[in-house]
Amino acid sequence: MRNELLSPAEMAEADRLTIAEGPLDGYGLMRRAGAAVAAVVLARYPAAKRVHVLCGPGNNGGDGYVVARLLQESGVEVALWVLGEPRAGSDAAFAAADCPLERRPLSAFAAEVGSLVVVALFGAGLSKPLSGDAARSVRIVTDLGLPVIAIDLPSGVSGESGAILGCAFRAAITVTFARKKPGHLLLPGREMCGEIVLADIGIGDGIIARIAPQTFENGPALWLPAFPVPAVDAHKYRRGHSSVFSGGPSATGAARLSALAAARSGAGAVTVLSHANAMQANAAHLTSIMLRKVDAVADLGAFLTDRRPSSFVLGPGFGVGEKARDFVLALLGAGQGQDAGIEGLVLDADGITSFRDEPETLFQAARKSGAPALVMTPHEGEFGRLFPDIADDEALSKLAKARAAATRASAMIVYKGADTVIAAPDGRAAINSNGAPWLATAGSGDVLAGIIAGLLAQGMPAFEAACAGVWIHAEAGRRFGPGLIAEDLPLAMVPVLRELTESDSVKR
Repeated sequence: MRNELLSPAEMAEADRLTIAEGPLDGYGLMRRAGAAVAAVVLARYPAAKRVHVLCGPGNNGGDGYVVARLLQESGVEVALWVLGEPRAGSDAAFAAADCPLERRPLSAFAAEVGSLVVVALFGAGLSKPLSGDAARSVRIVTDLGLPVIAIDLPSGVSGESGAILGCAFRAAITVTFARKKPGHLLLPGREMCGEIVLADIGIGDGIIARIAPQTFENGPALWLPAFPVPAVDAHKYRRGHSSVFSGGPSATGAARLSALAAARSGAGAVTVLSHANAMQANAAHLTSIMLRKVDAVADLGAFLTDRRPSSFVLGPGFGVGEKARDFVLALLGAGQGQDAGIEGLVLDADGITSFRDEPETLFQAARKSGAPALVMTPHEGEFGRLFPDIADDEALSKLAKARAAATRASAMIVYKGADTVIAAPDGRAAINSNGAPWLATAGSGDVLAGIIAGLLAQGMPAFEAACAGVWIHAEAGRRFGPGLIAEDLPLAMVPVLRELTESDSVKR
């Protein structure tokens, strides 16, 4: 698929397995990596009057030595600056020995306006803050505003978490190898990478398959084979029935946004489940969306028996408290779940916050045999209410936090933000990268919850439905652009959905 993301440890294993299989040795991989970077420099910056190459003592620096040599052989004026010496007998030492340029200490680094910088100080495996001469070089390059090409990752960015360790170079282009790393997509690292060029250096897809990574860049390649497309003879209930709980008379809009999104995403029937005192407000605004009074768990039970809905959304505008907890626990337990034909429950906003004082009650209900899939869509604040210890653990990346929460809750976690992470209890996770700032608008999350519920209603597996919902939501917002409000999103989804359903990769 090539959408797998490799942790630094997995990338090291990919290198090891490739070398063990032959015919490439470690230096052979290094030469290919350096050649890929040199080709980018020559193609993108043919007029650069001088290129400064900054090399560290490890394999990242070894790539830099190869780049410096190849650029000089191509007639480019190159200045080589080094931080420490490669370990004797290492691949980086071979690369340094083959590079005829004068090595200047990084402590003396100086550059000039109009030059280009290739950074090969530290790669994805960096685990401690930049300091000393490395930090000084960051300041010099930043102050001069020089364009930077980073090898693997901008030095100072963690490949594991995307965190900036002390300080970091801001690259115009980052050239990485075989597969991207989580740090390329997680913030703030993503903002430091610039354009990401993925270079093939001879690490085959079979090697990646042997490693079996469980982290992915979210996109259609990950879930399109499971994307629902209605059969020729489908009727509305065969396309799934999604239901959304409404809030009181002054808070009905959020539920209607979710309901409309569920309908747009393909659910054949959608019902708003309304408090009695909000029926009139909802009825005044609904046309194709059905409406039903549900004031208590008994009303919900009757609705389940009568209409056998496939998925639910609870939380948008609903209100925080006992009633929300009662409805959630009724859906997840009480002999229902698979026997009731419920594919999943999307818990958002007030539905999440309602369990802040007793999260384990929710998690235990989700673990019950036969319970429908639980998908929770917290933003940072809501995440902290259910998982305060995980949220406060500064040693964990956003990816690791989402994974830990998914395992604890036995639920799909959609940890929202500009770098939304979707995690499953079985360890799979995806990082979304097509988000746009236009989505930071009231009601946007309500639409997302509805999209996921609509896909669940059609039988899409929960992890794939959550990933698809996040990507579709972001893509619709990205394409719409400035001026977007939540009401625009359901209609903005239409061209995105059309392209997906017309794709040859969709399972028909």
